[in-house]
Amino acid sequence: MHLPPRWRALRLIAAASAALGLSAAIAPGTAAASSAAAGNTYYVAPNGNDNAAGTQAAPWASIAHAQAVVTAGDTVYLRGGTYAYTRANSACASQTARVDAITLNRSGAPGNPIRYWAYPGEKPVFDFSRMRDDCRIKGFDVTGNWIHLKGLEVTGVPQNNNLNHESWGIWISGSNNTFELIDTHHHMGPGLFIQNGGGNLVLNTDSHDNYDLRSSNGAGESADGFGAHIPAGNAGNVFRGCRAWWNADDGFDLISAYSSVIIENSWAWRNGYVPGTTTGAGNGNGFKAGGYGGDYDPGAVKHTVRTSVAFLNKAAGFYANHHPIANDYFNNTSYGNHPDFNMLGVDSGGAAVGRGNLRNNLAYTGTLTSNMNGTNAAYNSWHLGVTLTDSQFQSVSTSGWDAPRQADGSLPALPHLRLAANSTLIDKGTSVGLPYKGSAPDLGAFEQSAGTPPAVRHEAESAPAVCPGTIDADHGSRCGHPIGRTARPAPALSPGHRSLLDTREAS
Repeated sequence: MHLPPRWRALRLIAAASAALGLSAAIAPGTAAASSAAAGNTYYVAPNGNDNAAGTQAAPWASIAHAQAVVTAGDTVYLRGGTYAYTRANSACASQTARVDAITLNRSGAPGNPIRYWAYPGEKPVFDFSRMRDDCRIKGFDVTGNWIHLKGLEVTGVPQNNNLNHESWGIWISGSNNTFELIDTHHHMGPGLFIQNGGGNLVLNTDSHDNYDLRSSNGAGESADGFGAHIPAGNAGNVFRGCRAWWNADDGFDLISAYSSVIIENSWAWRNGYVPGTTTGAGNGNGFKAGGYGGDYDPGAVKHTVRTSVAFLNKAAGFYANHHPIANDYFNNTSYGNHPDFNMLGVDSGGAAVGRGNLRNNLAYTGTLTSNMNGTNAAYNSWHLGVTLTDSQFQSVSTSGWDAPRQADGSLPALPHLRLAANSTLIDKGTSVGLPYKGSAPDLGAFEQSAGTPPAVRHEAESAPAVCPGTIDADHGSRCGHPIGRTARPAPALSPGHRSLLDTREAS
């Protein structure tokens, strides 16, 4: 395998960490989060009590109460079950105002984040579908820094009038936060939205079935899977190992982002429709990489989309969206989109022109490309002069992409759109700084000669101990029980219990 120098160094670090029993997410684009010094550990459960001690045997009832207590380095374990919210933590000032169900404004510190983690082997579900606040609603409003959310399901944020564009499942304006293994879905607006801040990592997270039925600008026009619309002056934000499907607008939307974004190893499909139907709704791009409302903007920044897959979206798989400068599109696969790659940019005079640096990309079926004049494109499948067929791939199935993730949280190992052993697209690329086997990189998102994706842990940081006498407790297992086995729940807890919360409390 050919590895750039920085990758070789990171591999050595990863190997050393593995020898010590640690886990870290080490990949291009972000630094690995270090293991934090042990802080206090608290517990929250649907049948808890905020007047209790916050221990495993006597958990609190609300994440808001935990947030008022924690300091840098602390961990809050959220027990399984449903946390159902009915009201925001403040009143609507007007019908167009914004309110929060949950506000996380207390910050951790470098190397000592505040963690809100699902208890290992359990699934806490934050259900906002019963909220009746007559204004715009944020399910989670993360304004603090150095916070790590992991293993949560977030669902159902509503629109309760038709005077606004959208509500939001998760709204982020803090920095250096990690959102890992989040399942955010069925909101009347974006599943996860970065409005400000830098250094945030969205890791192994899914956003799907979002549909803004009551938006003032039209039903389906504002429900992206993931949005990042960050002002200038922030460090880059990263989406890694994420999936976006059946979102009424776009899968990933970077419009009006004045700080750079990297999207890697992510999938987007069937966006732009009323979820679960073929009825058109919003824009319908898989990856919308930038743009500033169609105008030339001298403050434009470069974004990167790499090793990602888009298929069967209503519009483009990969879309430059009038971006004024060339973004990087490396080793992506686009299947059955219209078009697969649309590099529509804008020049300083406001004229339409192709914008983008494209290498090692694969386009198959649908409309392959559009607006390529002016781009810097080479070593892509449409440059080979050959007609592609299904036989180039192990499978071209569009089913099963929403399958459960692997035990470490990484994307499911599927044969779909991976190159067949005899594919003519093997070793037809050029080095762009990513690892590869053979004489040159393969085309598309998957390096064929690498075979089945390795069982590598992709966690943002090693877990604090939750089992006596241990150093690291894997998120996917319970104390003394491997993944998939049933463990006895803690005393006095009912993991399946529902808690109906009026959240008008200080946070």
